[in-house]
Amino acid sequence: MITLSPDQARILVLHCQRLPASKPAQALATTLNLIEHLGYVQIDTISVVERAHHHTLWSRNPGYAPEQLDTLLAERQVFEYWAHAAAYLPMRDFRFTLPRKAAIASGELDHWYARDTQLMHEVLERIRQEEPLQARDFEGSNTAKPGDWHSKPAKRALEYLFHQGDLMVTRRQGFQKVFDLSERVLPPEVDTRMPTPQEQAHFLLTRFLEANGLGQVAEAGYLRKQVGPLLQQAAQDMLEEGTLVTVQVEGHSWLTLPRTLELLEAPLALSTISILSPFDNLLIQRRRMQALFGFDYQIECYLPAAKRRFGYFSLPVLWKGCFVARIDCKAERRESILKVLQFVPEPHLKADSESYAAFGQQLEQALTDFMSFNRCQSWVWQAAERPDGLLR
Repeated sequence: MITLSPDQARILVLHCQRLPASKPAQALATTLNLIEHLGYVQIDTISVVERAHHHTLWSRNPGYAPEQLDTLLAERQVFEYWAHAAAYLPMRDFRFTLPRKAAIASGELDHWYARDTQLMHEVLERIRQEEPLQARDFEGSNTAKPGDWHSKPAKRALEYLFHQGDLMVTRRQGFQKVFDLSERVLPPEVDTRMPTPQEQAHFLLTRFLEANGLGQVAEAGYLRKQVGPLLQQAAQDMLEEGTLVTVQVEGHSWLTLPRTLELLEAPLALSTISILSPFDNLLIQRRRMQALFGFDYQIECYLPAAKRRFGYFSLPVLWKGCFVARIDCKAERRESILKVLQFVPEPHLKADSESYAAFGQQLEQALTDFMSFNRCQSWVWQAAERPDGLLR
């Protein structure tokens, strides 16, 4: 069995996650390639700094522009659906969303809302006869019983139809979803064959390992119900075929694809500082981050203010293959200022004064780049602690 050091394991993970960032590229094809490689990019509504889906892509390509996602959605190269959460997914993977949709439509998989069949039918028929609509278009309608078209019931009906596959998001308008019939959104060449359970399991496991380097079976099925046994069988079959191998890292076993091990010899820009989104693909499974990177991270915006240690929206900071700090930022867009509200270095960084000073010098440029990405003209340091090499 192959044995990897913790540093080697982290290098493989970062290579597969396309971190730190490569040279800037503004081509739309670069953004599509990133989404296809990662498998999904999580959508989130919090906008203290640039939203998570844009932040995740920018972290891997400094030449990324937020309007590219709108273009890819309009060109039907990506679509919105559910990964472990709301996400942009590559259109080439569309068929692998069909099992979840079928399970919701049949009632095998629970949805958050109770099914209102009559309202769902009326919503669907109105979109069929009119045009793409959003939830607010159903407010005040007099075509149904009083109360039926208030925004909350209509939105629930729309979401149910979306999750079971009758509707798709054709565009966003002011960040609100605009829904249309799936048959009017899907390009004719898209594969819509229902995958077998074995195909689905193989896809989930392979895609996860391609994007993450090393993994456990349970991680490939993260927040997906009823796939565990199928994933276990797929892993066993692939190990027997030799299309999957096991490696040891400090006595723990991890699965990887054989070709991934070739990346150990590839160069990686470890000295580049990456300021990541809390919803970045690298970070989303917290136990995984603790096991591989020794980084215990929790987003604190959902906690009461008195219980926060690192700030409302602290951003993990990656440097030299490790997480070295958390930085709480806020983009004040009216004033065009990026504010650094809190900065907390990890103990191992602060203990090495030489590294801490070098980090501070590089953080200057990283914050300037992050400021520009957030469409601000300046940044100000308001945090109590300041790295030694930070001049501002």
